[in-house]
Amino acid sequence: MKPIELGRMRIHKVHEMDSPVPLLSQLPGTTAADMKRLLTWYDQPDEVNLDPETSFMTFSVHSWVIEIDGRAILIDSCCGNHKDRALPEVHQLDTAYLDNLRRAGFAPEDIDLVMCTHLHFDHVGWNTRLENGRWVPTFPNARYVFGKRDFEYFKANPDGEDLHNAAFLDSIVPVMEAGQGDLVDEDSIAHRQIGNGVWLEPAFGHSPGCCTINAQADGAPGVFWGDVIHHPVQLIRHDLPFAFDADGATACKVRKATMERLADTDTLCFPAHFRRTSAGYVKRDGDAFRYEWIDNN
Repeated sequence: MKPIELGRMRIHKVHEMDSPVPLLSQLPGTTAADMKRLLTWYDQPDEVNLDPETSFMTFSVHSWVIEIDGRAILIDSCCGNHKDRALPEVHQLDTAYLDNLRRAGFAPEDIDLVMCTHLHFDHVGWNTRLENGRWVPTFPNARYVFGKRDFEYFKANPDGEDLHNAAFLDSIVPVMEAGQGDLVDEDSIAHRQIGNGVWLEPAFGHSPGCCTINAQADGAPGVFWGDVIHHPVQLIRHDLPFAFDADGATACKVRKATMERLADTDTLCFPAHFRRTSAGYVKRDGDAFRYEWIDNN
């Protein structure tokens, strides 16, 4: 995939893996009518069909790298290799993520800033890598930005969060111990200023401190919405809580509000888990929304 240019920014997608899971395990309540509507604009026959019981949600797991003003900012660092996870699909992975990063033009040493939309396991994993039996920061020259709310939540080791707590211990704590981590408020500015730089915006619900990351530099704006929206079917069923939402009711409200704000604007969206080129635009579609991917292969 070619880099995407927005004003002074160049944005690169770095793929780690695709992960298919049964659709109804993630979004119970999805109906055949929803799937019929989805298929009018989302055609992935290996993934979705008219029957929600036999359809899948196939998540693309990837990072985005923004080049802006001579800096390289990596957003959401995927699952990571060699990590013990309670979820078999991501346990002890051995992916080509770092090779894909280099194909995009970046060595780990080139990354200046790492930002996480939230601190779930599939957004923090490559924060660290295994070296001589120890977890060390993958990006040795980078500052890492972590939202305070999620950090304090997972630091407290809450019941029922074993998967994310494991990631906190091997992908967040070593960064803080190395002195490379910064805890910030969820409305902080990461580079320059709002409207001309990179900044966080609260989007609480999916996790206690979930954020979107906004970027703009003398061109159209971009938004990296993390897990506010996981899959295209949620543009139709934004009212259904997602399986991993910490606060389902709030997440649904934030999801709809995010789409209302983005629909029919020039804001280019960079989802964390959409397939194809991933990047695209939200459009109104009657009482719901649809998505238009950009052609960037």
